[in-house]
Amino acid sequence: MRTIVMIPPINFALLVAVAVSCLVSVAPGRAALPSSKAIDTFAEDYLAVREARGFGKSLTMHEALAVQQTFVRKLQPTLGKQVGYKVGLVSREMQQRFGVEAPVRGVLLEKMILPNDSIIPTNAAVRPLLEADLMVVVKDKDINDAQSVLEVADHLKEIVAFIELPDAFIATNPPPTGASLTAGNVGARFGVVGRRLPMLGTADFVKALADMTVTITDSTGAVLGRERGGVILDHPLNAVLWLMEELHESGIRLRAGDLISLGSIKAMPAPRGRSVTVKYEGLPGGPLDVSVQFQ
Repeated sequence: MRTIVMIPPINFALLVAVAVSCLVSVAPGRAALPSSKAIDTFAEDYLAVREARGFGKSLTMHEALAVQQTFVRKLQPTLGKQVGYKVGLVSREMQQRFGVEAPVRGVLLEKMILPNDSIIPTNAAVRPLLEADLMVVVKDKDINDAQSVLEVADHLKEIVAFIELPDAFIATNPPPTGASLTAGNVGARFGVVGRRLPMLGTADFVKALADMTVTITDSTGAVLGRERGGVILDHPLNAVLWLMEELHESGIRLRAGDLISLGSIKAMPAPRGRSVTVKYEGLPGGPLDVSVQFQ
């Protein structure tokens, strides 16, 4: 049964109350971060599906992550608890476009995750995007000690077909940077989960993840894109290794049950009035697939 996404009512009074309790501290000698009021407006714009202005200053990545933490806390009364993470800018081309030398990370909240065949209305995002993505589910906390993609696979429970539906909601003048993208939680808006497979910690299965073919088609049968799994950092599970190192630097460790969106295999503007299916071929026990419909 298809799920129709409804834009939740916005409790601005609650947002303000959360904002007061989530002021960002600034280390001595550092420039002041955007004010709590500015981040509150940023969150209100996101929840109201309005284009959000930047903060009138360039942010370092350290500052952007501090803003992201406060921004996400302001979203949680509406979008629910944290359920995982997303990795963005996983290709060198996209990193150069946003002026960074590495991927970026964001947080996934409970109500962002939608079931297969969900229907997405045209007003669900400011500038809706579609990404053929891939998701994994953490099996146990020992993943934090993994040193290779094979060791990562051994501590993952499942691999999940996943269409991410990010929103380029930040104003484009001036053009967003990797830091401003990070401050806005890497544009996380919705994501649709499809078929799952148990993750196998074998060399053959791990190799198949990089070699698999990922194809995007629409309801007319047109092929919108096709790529290999290895377009994500040469191997999809390298995204997990990068995320773990990045989180560990902030004193955060992955937990059993965490969802991880590994990054875009192929991205494009969301096509209106059509359904889109992403199919993953070449995995033992596959293929996987996931579909979404746009009104």
